[in-house]
Amino acid sequence: MDNHLLMVLKPACLPIVPDSSGDESLLDQARAWVKKEYSKPGNVFLGVVHRLDRPVSGVVCFARTSKAASRLSEAWRSNTVFKTYQGLGVGDVLEDSGHLTQWLIKDRERNVVRVVTAETTGAKKAETKWKILRREKGKVLFELIPVTGRAHQLRLAAATLGAPLEGDIKYGATKALPDRSIALHAGELEVPHPTKDDRVAVKAVAPF
Repeated sequence: MDNHLLMVLKPACLPIVPDSSGDESLLDQARAWVKKEYSKPGNVFLGVVHRLDRPVSGVVCFARTSKAASRLSEAWRSNTVFKTYQGLGVGDVLEDSGHLTQWLIKDRERNVVRVVTAETTGAKKAETKWKILRREKGKVLFELIPVTGRAHQLRLAAATLGAPLEGDIKYGATKALPDRSIALHAGELEVPHPTKDDRVAVKAVAPF
């Protein structure tokens, strides 16, 4: 952390921002930590510049100033952020690595994303680089690198490759995990620093 950004580790099943559940959010916790750590009077500003799905764990970046929020948001829009995920899939994948291109469309009412043809109205292109890090007992450990940033694209990629992520019943898993998490972890996040000619990278080990 510095005066411009804050990197934190999000546990699975904690929402990044307050939602209809009323549960405490990562944003709430991060604000409380900054307020206590730096004896900040009044409200603490933290800008949300990206999201992780609630069931997913991993590294999250918050902006500490409005200028940083604007510049970091632009970094996400211009695709100058580097992200690497690990995912534990149930099943087998014949190849060891690849580059998967799909066309996706989101059903906002059901919060489900479907794979469609490129000609489908509203379809968005999703590209994912992937490789198998480990194989054991009917499971594979993926490294997943999103070239694009589409909703649920990594979850769909794992399912398309034949090994849905453990616990991800929305996209092919046969059973949920006890805590309703899914085995997907944002293990590395690298962003351009909002005020310096430098990049900031943070890694966090996957919990599976």
